[in-house]
This record gives sequence, structure tokens and C-alpha cells, in this order.
Amino acid sequence: MNKDLVKQLAFLAKEKEGLQERKLKIITYSENSYAEDFNSKWMSSTIDLNEFKDASQNKYSVFLIGLDGGIKHSQTTPITTKTLFSIIDVMPMRKRELRIKN
Repeated sequence: MNKDLVKQLAFLAKEKEGLQERKLKIITYSENSYAEDFNSKWMSSTIDLNEFKDASQNKYSVFLIGLDGGIKHSQTTPITTKTLFSIIDVMPMRKRELRIKN
């Protein structure tokens, strides 16, 4: 497994409560297979990763995809949960959730 992917999954695994609170779904893709939410069982996939330009040019990429299906953030190095959460927490839908919660 790619060392960046291992590092990314470790970052995320430490913050499962924060992931759940922000309704994040973790999907890991590799060639023609994928796994969801830290599941070690990989399934077949026919998803065309060419839609994600960075993925076709780098061995590792991480994407934050919004509920609207648009790419909100991407990078080719692991992202810390602190950075990920700070990106999400300034989004309008998240701000609204926090206002309603408080």
C-alpha cells in the first residue's frame, strides 16, 4: 500500500468522531477497486479516475468532494485532520449546522 495512503488513513482513523460529526465518507480508490470507511475489503470498481486530473498524474491524491459532487479541495500529500476540518468548518452548510446545533 502507498506510504502516503497509509499515513492519510492513520490521520483520519484518529479522528473518527470528527469525521462522523462532519458526515465524511472515506473512499479509497486504487486502479479498479475501492474500499469505504476504513474497510479492509476492497471491491471492484468501474469509476473513471480521469475525472480527477491529479489522480492520473500522481501516485497519491486526496480529494474533498462536497455534497454537490464538486471538488472542494485536492492535494497530492496527506492532509491533516486539523486542516481538513478547518476547510469544512468554514463551508456554508457546516456553518448552518453549527448554528442550529448551538
